[in-house]
Amino acid sequence: MEKKTVLCVDDSPTIRKLVHKALEPEGYEVVDAANGKEALDISDGRHIDFFLVDVNMPVMDGFQFAESLKKRDSGATVPVVFLTTESGSDKKQRGKELGVRGWIVKPFEATSLVKLVSMLTG
Repeated sequence: MEKKTVLCVDDSPTIRKLVHKALEPEGYEVVDAANGKEALDISDGRHIDFFLVDVNMPVMDGFQFAESLKKRDSGATVPVVFLTTESGSDKKQRGKELGVRGWIVKPFEATSLVKLVSMLTG
């Protein structure tokens, strides 16, 4: 079975480490980016199956990233899920309008993350 690639976009090295710890034993390849701009650069030349994105980051935040990705032909159909401390309904609505498929509030449970990634990457 081909490994699915998850791009974890978060400015926190600790969160990125926790995402690796949750997904790699389940057979996923996890690639890191520290902000939305870096994620766009990485995904420009690489196949990504799933984006796990923080909302609040320097340089380019999660909303800006989702908006930019949506404009790309190659990235518009790849699932984007926000992993964030934000939980306001206005922000969730904004994410939904940008095509964000899910919302996980930090701290997260590894089993829930694995289940969601599995469901959305088929």
